[in-house]
Amino acid sequence: MSENGESPHPVVIAGAGIGGLTAALALHRQGHEIVLFDKVSQLSEVGAGLQLSPNACAVLKDLGVLDALQPFAYAPERLRIWSGVSGEQISHVALGSFIKQRHGNPFWVIHRADLQRVLLEQVQATPGISVRLGTEVLDLISTPYDSMVCNFQDDDGVGKLNCKALIGADGVWSKTRQMVPSHENAQFSGQVAYRATLPIDQVPARWTTDSGLWLHRNSHLVHYPIRGGRELNIVALVEEPWSDQTWSAKADKETVLHVFKDWPAEIRNLLGLPSNWLKWALCSVDASGPWAHGHMTLLGDAAHAMLPYMAQGAAMAIEDAAILAKHLPADVENIPAALRSFERQRKPRASRIQGIARRNARVFHFSGAPAFARDTVLRFSKPEKLAARFDDIYGWSPEL
Repeated sequence: MSENGESPHPVVIAGAGIGGLTAALALHRQGHEIVLFDKVSQLSEVGAGLQLSPNACAVLKDLGVLDALQPFAYAPERLRIWSGVSGEQISHVALGSFIKQRHGNPFWVIHRADLQRVLLEQVQATPGISVRLGTEVLDLISTPYDSMVCNFQDDDGVGKLNCKALIGADGVWSKTRQMVPSHENAQFSGQVAYRATLPIDQVPARWTTDSGLWLHRNSHLVHYPIRGGRELNIVALVEEPWSDQTWSAKADKETVLHVFKDWPAEIRNLLGLPSNWLKWALCSVDASGPWAHGHMTLLGDAAHAMLPYMAQGAAMAIEDAAILAKHLPADVENIPAALRSFERQRKPRASRIQGIARRNARVFHFSGAPAFARDTVLRFSKPEKLAARFDDIYGWSPEL
């Protein structure tokens, strides 16, 4: 309550995904009332596994949710890199205890739904944050007073809510991004990800502990345990056109096996185990485009959706949330200036990591002489040196 007894105008967040939920917790801790909108009527288990590197864990630890995530996470001791042509191991990257000691926070792999659920439970347990599902932001209108009006649509029709700012955390197909002049639409990358999970007891023992990265011509494959080691997450990525009318669709086992028909038998056997597959069009949003406009800003995939070849999409949204909160203390006087300052601070890092992911997409899919050169460098590189290449990414913390 304000000094005159009136409720303060809230910050509205569009999108109850990982970025939006983290932003709600971080902004509330700064003293803001939060209203979180999401157009879905029920938050369901979407997506599959993701990686929580130490930079993301630093924020989650600061917000008090890391301990609650631990039962659902898995800390692989290493990332084994294999040839998808010969089936031989090329190298490995030190993770686990090496990363924890080096950066002070763990390197975890986790199911996206588990991360979202733990964040949502924390949000719902926090007075001063309200979640409204089945509600979509329509626009943000200036008023002659020290507030804005957020127009929204729900089952009861069009409503209005006075607020102090709007945060667009509504993902790669963001509607709030359309409110930012000169915004960039998401672009299809020409690559598709086939995703599946299966119980770990159905998996050959050699795939049940470490993470795996397999490299092949115009394709690659990643697998790692999730849900505390109880399931295996498989992501098979390939360069191919997209013909479905939506950006995600079901896929059958025969299609996946046909796409990876030239791979080693042991990988084809692994791909034949899951009964249910989904395929996703891999799309990106240019991070160099505008994020902030007046009393609103974008964060996470809405601002800079990136290809998964550095496994930093969720981590960048989590980082965004922490830094946005630092730019918006409860007594902030000039919100548009604060949001522009947030964009200036975050854009260089998001753009650089987006560029690394694009470069990895090319390197992972090399063939011929470039693939031979890549594999030779990997073979003669120490596991700790390979891990240290990412110090500037993994060593980030909200205090830096």
